[in-house]
Amino acid sequence: MRTENFDQQKKVIKEIILGLHEGLSLEEAKARMEKEVGEISSLEIAEVEQSLINEGMSTDEIKRFCNVHALLFETTLQEDMAKEENPAHPVNLFKEENREIGKITAALKSLADMSDQAEAEQFRKKAGGLLEKLRDIELHYTRKEQLLFPYLERYGFMGPSKVMWGKHNEIRDLYKAAIAELEKGSEEPAAQKFAEEHLNLLIEEVDGMIFKEENILFPTSLEKLQTDDWIDILKESDQVGYAYITPPAETAHLIDALKQAAADKPALVDNKIKLPSGLISPAQLMHMLNALPVDVTFVDHDDTVRYFSENRERIFVRTRAIVGRNVQNCHPPQSVDQVEKILDTFKDGSRDQAEFWLNLKGKMIYIVFYAVRDENGRYLGTLEVAQDITELQKLEGERRLLDEGT
Repeated sequence: MRTENFDQQKKVIKEIILGLHEGLSLEEAKARMEKEVGEISSLEIAEVEQSLINEGMSTDEIKRFCNVHALLFETTLQEDMAKEENPAHPVNLFKEENREIGKITAALKSLADMSDQAEAEQFRKKAGGLLEKLRDIELHYTRKEQLLFPYLERYGFMGPSKVMWGKHNEIRDLYKAAIAELEKGSEEPAAQKFAEEHLNLLIEEVDGMIFKEENILFPTSLEKLQTDDWIDILKESDQVGYAYITPPAETAHLIDALKQAAADKPALVDNKIKLPSGLISPAQLMHMLNALPVDVTFVDHDDTVRYFSENRERIFVRTRAIVGRNVQNCHPPQSVDQVEKILDTFKDGSRDQAEFWLNLKGKMIYIVFYAVRDENGRYLGTLEVAQDITELQKLEGERRLLDEGT
């Protein structure tokens, strides 16, 4: 149960953090922490930063100072990390990855420290090899972003999503810049200059992220998340993948057992369609399918038309009269044989899709038939998807979400 003492500690910590943002030195901040705050858990530290976000401090401002915040709480956080984890626990797996990431940054640091004595070509090869090893850090960050952050958000902790994700992107940008510099071909970067302008900052940020994960993010997650949350995270982790490690053998067996126990089957719950990946109302599902810029038609295992989408600009005419009709009767006699051959290959399992494209009234139309199967491979029917790809064929280069409005 929270006490008035904690409320006072919280008030002082907020004052110290705000002071850091206004120019208070780290040494002065640490001295005040030791004198006025004393012992405090990592969860309570995270709650203070969350409350600052809730009160209006911008996430960019928090992000700019989060390295300093970590240093401020270093002693407290290290003392709070005396827990031992199950080898299959997602947090332990994250930590195992961090050990491997730390080995790479240590090697990069040794290389950077020797840059003033290195021959350019040899330095370039070694740096390139180590940076290539570091590439898989993307899996580590993605697993945090797509699995751990969403669960923290459910408990009201938005900080990691807003702040730490931003730091991930900064690291990604530093990594891309370093790789781009090395890939300039004959324009080899001077070793010492490359270390100063690229490697040192990248190493500092990656190592700083490891510290923040292990001393703030993971302890807070362990206190906030429930057993069922960790089970779900473990079940989903294989979809993202792991960086540098192979999970313990018992992890695979545990995941299989958990999936079996969860019985991820579709169901109707309170007039909503419950799917393994979400809960949606029939109306939402209908409008969602109709919003797709493609024609979708589903034919069941008995070759009966069961559904088609009704988007605003369909490519092929469909009327509701075809629902319940045999699909062979929906095609002209000349093409029925080909339709049946495709369906036969879907049913016997020798084929999973068939694709076609044609010019129709000046537009390029791309059509794919997909075999729909259950988790045991049993044929359930065929999904036809037709799309106008005329404009897609003109795309060049790239346009990212951040380019919107520019």
